[in-house]
Amino acid sequence: MRRVTFSRNYTLSLSRTCRCYCKYCAFATHRAHLYAPDEVEERLEDAVRRNAKELLVLTGEAPEVNPEVAERLRSYGHPDFTSYVAWACERALERGLLPHTNLGVLSRSDLARLREVTASQGLMLESISERLMDAVHAGSPTKHPARRLQTIEAAGELRIPFTTGILVGIGETEEERIASLEALAGVNERHGHIQEVILQNYVPHPSYYGREVAEIADHAAGERWNGDAADDPTSRAGRYGEASGTFGGEEPPEWANPITLEDMKLLVREARRLLPEVGIQVPPNLSDWWLDLVDEGATDLGGLSANGDHISPEQAFPSPHEVRKRLERRGHALTERLCAYPQYLDPDWIEQGVLDVVKLKYWSFIPRRGSGRRFERELDPELAPRAIERGRAGERLTEDELTALFAEIRPDVIEQMRMAADELRAELAGDVATFVVNRNVNFTNVCVVGCAFCGFGQGKRSPDAYHVTADDFQARIAEAVAFGATEICMQGGIHPDYTLEHYGRWLRLAKQAAPELHLHAYSPMEVHFMCERSGRTPEQVFDYLLECGLGSTPGTAAEVLDDGVRTRISPNKLPVARWVEIIEACHRVGLRSTSTVMFGHIEEPWELARHMRVVRELQERTGGITEFVPLSFIPFQTLLGRTHGIEEISAPENLKHTAAFRLALGHTIPNLQASWVKMGLEAATESLRWGVNDLGGTLMEENISRMAGSQHGVRLEPEQLIGAARAAGRTPAQRTTLYEIVEAY
Repeated sequence: MRRVTFSRNYTLSLSRTCRCYCKYCAFATHRAHLYAPDEVEERLEDAVRRNAKELLVLTGEAPEVNPEVAERLRSYGHPDFTSYVAWACERALERGLLPHTNLGVLSRSDLARLREVTASQGLMLESISERLMDAVHAGSPTKHPARRLQTIEAAGELRIPFTTGILVGIGETEEERIASLEALAGVNERHGHIQEVILQNYVPHPSYYGREVAEIADHAAGERWNGDAADDPTSRAGRYGEASGTFGGEEPPEWANPITLEDMKLLVREARRLLPEVGIQVPPNLSDWWLDLVDEGATDLGGLSANGDHISPEQAFPSPHEVRKRLERRGHALTERLCAYPQYLDPDWIEQGVLDVVKLKYWSFIPRRGSGRRFERELDPELAPRAIERGRAGERLTEDELTALFAEIRPDVIEQMRMAADELRAELAGDVATFVVNRNVNFTNVCVVGCAFCGFGQGKRSPDAYHVTADDFQARIAEAVAFGATEICMQGGIHPDYTLEHYGRWLRLAKQAAPELHLHAYSPMEVHFMCERSGRTPEQVFDYLLECGLGSTPGTAAEVLDDGVRTRISPNKLPVARWVEIIEACHRVGLRSTSTVMFGHIEEPWELARHMRVVRELQERTGGITEFVPLSFIPFQTLLGRTHGIEEISAPENLKHTAAFRLALGHTIPNLQASWVKMGLEAATESLRWGVNDLGGTLMEENISRMAGSQHGVRLEPEQLIGAARAAGRTPAQRTTLYEIVEAY
């Protein structure tokens, strides 16, 4: 699974008046064109209504060369056009919109003025070819590559997150295209400010003289986004060049190059080679080959503007919903980004006033860097080393100490954390690495809870909804027995038609098929639902489930045991106090449970600290928890991942958290499990050096992580887990659900 990004933007064509006379451009006009302040305000309000995050300010070059535009600017109280753009950006920031400006060639001083009120800026290089100055760029002095590279260089010196790119098919040669990418790579090597390179194929346009391109674009977008256009983009205006895959109702001019898919694939590969850390953007509205280019390595689809493409106004962008469906068929996930890429969301790159808007409205897009994203907490640098010593001794850590562990970024301190966690693991569990031979059975994915982090749950009428039949269920149990399983793990969605008896029936069916199997079933959320449907207390529900054959309870549905986090990611989920109440009831009736955490999404270090205090204090009261299972968030096919810019947590971060979890638990819960389905077998093997003593189960069938986009499979053979334990220098052993050793190898 690979993320493909886009920006949810809105285009403001502040002025189309331009000093250039490019032959391929249908956007520019040489008449006076300038939105008045009240028109700007009106469009900004429209952008907010359409839930845009980015305001793309698109203009002609130096429109004040037109005397009428210059006079209007003076009447609005602005000495020049840059001043007016800055004013519009300030108005956008007040509304929570992040401005990205694309004004053409600018002076260093103008770039600096705009830096104060923008999140990012851009300028297409278009081509390094000076030949084109006598062809398509005749009469356009600022299209000279030296002038454009000068602006891009100045932006780098000013540390401005920058978007650039090349325009393909305007008369350049293949060698000149690659030379253009090489020139951009050279600038980026010096400054590191180019966040994305656009590979844009030329599409011929009709003349829009006397018509407002913004209105044409908005109308075309409305038709397509409202479903009037077919899912296949070739249903739109005529095609230009059957082999080219590009669209347009006009015949290409004589100077235009026919562009093929292979031409574009080559450019994607060259861009990846020359600019390996830079996003590669391909417009999804100008060709039917964008999916193939994503397969080739393109990473971004640009701004899927709700009010259309003002440069190619009749070529509406596909909606995010349409793009997401088409990408899913290719195994890719669509994810929102901001106009400034994550690595630039930092005071070194963005002015504090702009960054304040990001922190207020879009803080989840900021990568994890220490103590928090919403706001930084001042932490004593000696706090983490002290916490490591105390955690190694098994002492209960304070919330601040736990926060310091989860926020730690110093490599030497993280290594101390790893060593302490590994020593604590050896003290509690020895050098045996255990696993259980089990099978997951998710009997239904119909769910009414609607968690933003879940890709599993479906509505009753969803085409992806399923409900396992009794015969199929028992056949799966028989397969598990034949495989040598000792455990069945059963969970499902919160089906609105289920009663307590439905849950009891699944247990009885399993016991009928295989009486010897341990049934590890039903999360606290499911138990809570059973209580609501039956009117019984948690203890009464557990008593009933025990009679039906329940052996233990998974401590899932925990996510992060902080009600603030839970409200943000799943407002319909049971609150922390109810989760604790149900687990305590489970222990009171004599059942054991596991416990979990889901991390690596929007939670902050101090919220994880609260989670660990809740789990440890619960275990100190009851002693009924057999293991703690950290579950890293899989973002790809989830609402939370799609709309909050959350990337999958890195392996080093995952391992650091794993060590912190071990130290947080002290001596209370001896078993710490690695979820290979979340982190992969390689990282799970490495985690045996970071405090882990258990590799989980064979699973045989795993749906919840798979449907969220996990790339690590749904089943392992015992031999693979045995091999992982041996690779880490441990003695492998098969265990039961309750950690009795079945066989050591």
